[in-house]
Amino acid sequence: MSIKAADVAKLRKATGAGMMDCKKALVETDGDFDKAVEEIRKKGMAIANKRADREATEGVVLAKVSEDKKSGAMITLNCETDFVAKNDSFVEFAGKILDVAIANKPADLEALKAMELDGRKIEELVTEQTGVIGEKIDLSFFDKVEAESTVAYIHAGNKLATLIGFNKDVDAQMGRDVAMQAAAMAPVAIDKDGVSEDIVAKELEIAKEKARLEGKPEQMLDKIAQGRLGKFFKESTLLNQDFVKDGKMNVKQYLATADKDLTVTAMMRFTLNA
Repeated sequence: MSIKAADVAKLRKATGAGMMDCKKALVETDGDFDKAVEEIRKKGMAIANKRADREATEGVVLAKVSEDKKSGAMITLNCETDFVAKNDSFVEFAGKILDVAIANKPADLEALKAMELDGRKIEELVTEQTGVIGEKIDLSFFDKVEAESTVAYIHAGNKLATLIGFNKDVDAQMGRDVAMQAAAMAPVAIDKDGVSEDIVAKELEIAKEKARLEGKPEQMLDKIAQGRLGKFFKESTLLNQDFVKDGKMNVKQYLATADKDLTVTAMMRFTLNA
């Protein structure tokens, strides 16, 4: 049968599939639009299964806050190549998923996948995009932050993002400065109290072994290790790090220039290919 160009264009707009794939689907379904859409979806799922063992290590990391700035969310949508990750439609699709997360505050990643976007489950849409794009697509990460004030930062290239929660309203520039600090300096925790016991024990053991190799007396190793742990806290916890824009103060002191009680209550940082 003869397939109209307008029908092919309509199917392409509805599914995002290539022109030839759309025409073939219409031919196979005798021009039935709904069946053709289903055929495209089936093809997408077939390709997704075929590529299930492929690694989707590229992609985008996006973060955003709600209109009232009381909450924020972050997602990672993976693909196989940087070429796809830079595609505007791929980034737009990830942004739409993030908007659903912001609006609905799902409990976890699986709950987000089960939510609807444009009348379809997000998980189904992600699978379908595998067929449309021809690469494995995977929604691999989601988390959220709630605080009196939240700030999001996405580093150029969409490979790294941070979400910072504050206990009070914060000036936009100050909030962005702290979010960028977390992106650049990769702190392991907000303050030393947030560093896990495992990390503390590991750092103490490393410090003692280093001092031992330097020939320091055995009875001094514990004291030396504690001193080096203090340096670790200074370099690796957000509030104690030197502020990157002014090394004469740390981040905690920088926040105090606006309000002595202003502090960070939540921190999230995620990066691809780390």
